[in-house]
Amino acid sequence: MRIVVQSAPFDFGAEAQSFASGHKDMGAIVTFTGVVRDLEGDTLDRMVIEHYPGMTEKALEKIATEAMSRWGLGDALVIHRFGELRPGDMIMMVATAAPHRVDAFDAAEYLMDYLKSRAPFWKQEFTSDGGAWVAAKDEDEDALKRW
Repeated sequence: MRIVVQSAPFDFGAEAQSFASGHKDMGAIVTFTGVVRDLEGDTLDRMVIEHYPGMTEKALEKIATEAMSRWGLGDALVIHRFGELRPGDMIMMVATAAPHRVDAFDAAEYLMDYLKSRAPFWKQEFTSDGGAWVAAKDEDEDALKRW
C-alpha cells in the first residue's frame, strides 16, 4: 500500500504501470484518476487545495487499510495533490489490485467516495469573480451511505 500527498503533477501511465507490475497473483487492477473540471465552462481559473501534512496522510492510510481488509486487496495506491491546480490537471489517483474484479472496482469506488467527501483537504475555487471555498455536496455524502 502506498499513500502519496504531493504538490507536483504525477505521471498516470508510469504510476499505473509501476502499480500493476509484480502483481501476478491478482486478477484485477483498477485505476481511476480525478481531473480538475470547470463546471461552468471557462470560468474556473484555478483551484487551491490545502491540507495538514501528517494528519492527511494518516487519514488516507487508515481508509486505505480498511479497504485492503474489507475487499481482500493485494495492494492499493492513493495519490492526491495539493496546492494550485488548473482545469484539466490531474488531482488524484486511486489504484487497487485484487484477485477478482468486483473487489477491485468496489474498493476503488469506496476510496474515491471517501476522498471526495471525507478526506481532510480544503478546496478553494478562483474565478474572475473571486475565490470561494468548495462546499460539501449532498450527492457526495449520499455516495458514502452505500458503504
